[in-house]
Amino acid sequence: MSKEIKTDLGLLSLSDEAIATIAGAAATECYGIVGMASRKVTDGLAELLGRENLAKGVEVSVSGDKAYITLNVIVATGVRINEVAKNVVEKVKYTVERATGLKVVKVRVNVQGLR
Repeated sequence: MSKEIKTDLGLLSLSDEAIATIAGAAATECYGIVGMASRKVTDGLAELLGRENLAKGVEVSVSGDKAYITLNVIVATGVRINEVAKNVVEKVKYTVERATGLKVVKVRVNVQGLR
């Protein structure tokens, strides 16, 4: 599914994967985040994804002009997980809203592992 935005210059179509890539890039810039984790965790082992696979650790749902984002992350050891998650939520919300014009209603952070 994609979000279509009408502008004076024409129609802009944003795919869920594009929005997920923006959110994943914003999350990995935050202090304490080692990287994104795969959405499908098997045997309890979180797979660390490379920079080219940022969208695979993110789930995006767009309804009208509202976006709901779920991030699967791996956090560095020795940091306060709740502070890192709070920073990720703020950074992702700000970045996605600024880049896409969508209203981010909810950002959910799933910590899949520590490294």
